[in-house]
Amino acid sequence: MTMARVLIVDDSVFMRTIIRDLLSKDPGLEIVGSATDGNDALEKIRDLKPDLITLDIEMPKKTGIEVLQEIGKKPNRPRILMLSTLTTEGADMTRQAIRLGADDFMPKPKDIPHVREIGDELISKVKHLLALPRREPIHHVATKKKAADRLVLIGSSAGGPQMLDVLLSGFPENLGAAVIVTQHMPVGFTAPLADRFDRLCPLPVKETENGDVLESGKIYVSKAGFHTIVSGYLAEGCRTGRLVHSSAPPIHGVRPAVDKTFESAAQVFGKNIISVILSGMGNDAGEGAMAVKKAGGTSIICDEKDCLVYGMARSAINHDAVDSVLPLNRIAEQISRSVNRMEGTCV
Repeated sequence: MTMARVLIVDDSVFMRTIIRDLLSKDPGLEIVGSATDGNDALEKIRDLKPDLITLDIEMPKKTGIEVLQEIGKKPNRPRILMLSTLTTEGADMTRQAIRLGADDFMPKPKDIPHVREIGDELISKVKHLLALPRREPIHHVATKKKAADRLVLIGSSAGGPQMLDVLLSGFPENLGAAVIVTQHMPVGFTAPLADRFDRLCPLPVKETENGDVLESGKIYVSKAGFHTIVSGYLAEGCRTGRLVHSSAPPIHGVRPAVDKTFESAAQVFGKNIISVILSGMGNDAGEGAMAVKKAGGTSIICDEKDCLVYGMARSAINHDAVDSVLPLNRIAEQISRSVNRMEGTCV
């Protein structure tokens, strides 16, 4: 078996040790070295030729951003996974890193007791990145805006972003629905997530803004720190949805909560709605999936074998709110077929 070569770049000896320990648990990954600053990283990338590097942002001599500026556009560069601190500044620099060509990012816990909890998700992200084919970023061409009268809702948490890569990339360019993705993330990190998806997906992707009117063929990523509420709105002869950011207390300990988005959307779109639940821990999404079912919509969950954690999907099962259980690689096609069968509300 060919092992993937990984270089760890972080100025903290504690973090270098933790990341090495976590990644070394996977027999398919070989840690070929570590670097303590940006200059050291550039030298070791040249000498060790890793397949992937985990890259800290704040470092002496050269920051992670400066490392990216030097290697981000080079052919055959290693995959780059940014590890960002859970701060507003860390989130802003993560967004800059994604725009400079970083392949993915992962928030890094600030408190030492929780650092090792990211192990399974870190390995999952690394292996997902190593398996992705190299491709040029997608540049979306502006098209005429059309109010959405069909809606796809996606809920996920731990393990969700790499699954969303597969699902969103599988949508056709002419998907006749708006899509709302509610992914549990720390405040500040949903903007770089939306930027990353926008680079990979056939449909344009943006982070939600308060007052957004849902447009067909566009993907909206719920902004962290607020619940994304869908309220009814009449546009161009269509009953569509307007997005409202709510500062109501967290549900299931999270904000945005999938349940809040699913339940509010079901009241507006009724049978013209599809809900999808991917990987995630906890009970968020079960009540929302039930609301979608009661409104006449369709509820899909991903097969357990494709999920890192199955709590959210199991919550929908426990609420008897599931129409289909599908492997990840079949969900996009099923969504497209279901959207095409909907009658819509536009006149």
